[in-house]
Amino acid sequence: MKVTTAEFITSSVTPKNYPREGKPEFAFAGRSNVGKSSLLNSLLNRKKLVKTSSTPGKTQMINFFNINDELIFADLPGFGFAKAPKATRMRWEKMISTYLLERKELVAVVFLIDIRRKPTELDLQLRQWLEEQNVEYILVATKSDKVTQKERSKQLKRIQEEFSDGERAKAIVYSCKNNEGRKELWKEILNRRATPASVTLDPVVDD
Repeated sequence: MKVTTAEFITSSVTPKNYPREGKPEFAFAGRSNVGKSSLLNSLLNRKKLVKTSSTPGKTQMINFFNINDELIFADLPGFGFAKAPKATRMRWEKMISTYLLERKELVAVVFLIDIRRKPTELDLQLRQWLEEQNVEYILVATKSDKVTQKERSKQLKRIQEEFSDGERAKAIVYSCKNNEGRKELWKEILNRRATPASVTLDPVVDD
């Protein structure tokens, strides 16, 4: 897809401040430091639209972007940042789960995992939660330029075993350095955009 415009819309922590454009929406999620911001910049062919940081846990709100006035991308806070205070982590979890369950425009989650690592318990917990809630996801293995071809094959096999659920286990291999996987990920996004997302679920009620 040729990206002609990619603009930041807003940051939000509650549904009342979500964008109201009504366009198909894709959320990007993954563990802290998985390369989410770099992937978004690569996917959108921009250098600094999404701010990158070497500090895990930097993103603390949901950041929304308007793509070609056709799609909305939602950049979710990275999960699993152990140094964040417990209260902060719980607030992030509630914010993200509320978004994923209530956002009617959501088509799918782009679920990022680091190809260099074995899927963690938190990765597997998110995978299980998404599947239990019938939230569609696209699995993407990032940082492919940091492994050899032999290591890549080994890690993809490991991912396949951990995410042993048919088509969902077939990860798109992505490198922000050389844009490997960019075409494949855009194809997957565009193929899905006409079909919203999750099933209708009871809304999450604030305590």
